Amino acid sequence: MTAVLIACAHGTRFEEGRVVIRALLDVLRDTAPEGVEVLEAYVDVHGPYVSDVVAEARSRTDDIVIVPLLLSTGYHTEVDLVEAADGFPIARALGPHPVLAEILVDRVRAAGADATDTVVLAAAGSTRPGAVVDVERMAQLMTDAGISGPVVTAYAAASEPRIPDAVDTARTAGQRTVAASYVLAPGHFSRVIEKAEADLTSAPIGADPRLAAVVWERWRCARGARVRCAGCDSRCPFGGRGAGESLDATERAAVAGG
Repeated sequence: MTAVLIACAHGTRFEEGRVVIRALLDVLRDTAPEGVEVLEAYVDVHGPYVSDVVAEARSRTDDIVIVPLLLSTGYHTEVDLVEAADGFPIARALGPHPVLAEILVDRVRAAGADATDTVVLAAAGSTRPGAVVDVERMAQLMTDAGISGPVVTAYAAASEPRIPDAVDTARTAGQRTVAASYVLAPGHFSRVIEKAEADLTSAPIGADPRLAAVVWERWRCARGARVRCAGCDSRCPFGGRGAGESLDATERAAVAGG
């Protein structure tokens, strides 16, 4: 029987963002364990909509897990996906996760950041309090991953402080600022981050091959494979290791390769 991973992104009207998500889906299909099918789905803006993808998949198998290609807990993970899943398991959002922190650090350094800069971790924002907790945890993980200067959190919408305010506060204190784009792909929120006019702005996370290990780890955890899921905490319904514990290189290879 085929197992199905439904990789569910937000959806965007920007074609460059859709290109990134399709590239990530290609990475997931290339790294899928034998017998696992990866399906594309979106929760908003455009199809294929996740509810339709679930309905089609369940006609063929009852081994279905939805993995949100979303960086934090929010309304989509707690409400929209729950309704669309129709009882099938939904994995944790991709973040917080040590691998995401490593990617963000690489993006910030590629933008030209140095050790004395203030890094503004620029997230989309959500009305759900769990999203703020997730982003604050990611800020700590960036410090753990090698950022030596201050890391402050800020949001494009819904939550406070807003990104321009965080940039202005750091600049008033005489510090150069780097906006770390905590978004998966180019689109509306990446443009909001760029308009905040930090001294430097990093590229979105993109279809980084390292994300595959995170996605497959989340899938295994939600599927009940008892994988120790890096970044899980007491809010994770599937258990797993503590939020501060990271997979080592051998464990990541095992998760990614099946």
